[in-house]
Amino acid sequence: MLNIAEADVPDYQEKLGKIIDFIDELGKADTKDVVPMAHPLDMSQRLRPDVVAESDQRDYYQQNAEATAGGLYIVPKVIE
Repeated sequence: MLNIAEADVPDYQEKLGKIIDFIDELGKADTKDVVPMAHPLDMSQRLRPDVVAESDQRDYYQQNAEATAGGLYIVPKVIE
């Protein structure tokens, strides 16, 4: 249920009318020779191998942290 101000109704009517007119126009298109499809491209997804490309630099990055424990960053509690 939409809550639309009475003054805005004509604007909504015009815009929704244009959308409905466009849908009607699309319905007139000749689609008898169009094959239904799930995707517009007839190709398969190229996947790269799942390999590690970077080394673990956690210890290097955590040198700048104020506090760490067990490889985790320790931060002040912000939620009670």
